[in-house]
Amino acid sequence: MRFLVLAVLALALAGTAAASELKPTPAELESELVCPVCETTLDTSDAPAARRIKAYIRVRIAAGDTKSEIKAKLVDQFGPTVLAVPPRKGFDWLAWLLPLAGLAACAIVVAALAEI
Repeated sequence: MRFLVLAVLALALAGTAAASELKPTPAELESELVCPVCETTLDTSDAPAARRIKAYIRVRIAAGDTKSEIKAKLVDQFGPTVLAVPPRKGFDWLAWLLPLAGLAACAIVVAALAEI
């Protein structure tokens, strides 16, 4: 029963994710990209570079580009540091795994100290 509920939930969310990929909104992309000058997300930055990138995003959305295409073009231009979240591949997996490993280590230490 639990599997069926999870499968239905996953299918329901998959449609939303696919729609987001094909027709991204500027606000959605601006929260996932970083200003190369002030190193904050575009939605919180008012730097001239951020304003230019925001305008570029709007032009690319109007041209019919997908979210992945827009991000790929910006990564080509500014490098992977323009992404607010590191990609989940190659060496960048460490950015995802190390915090989890640290939390697990802390949990083990706390559990060990609780037994004393």
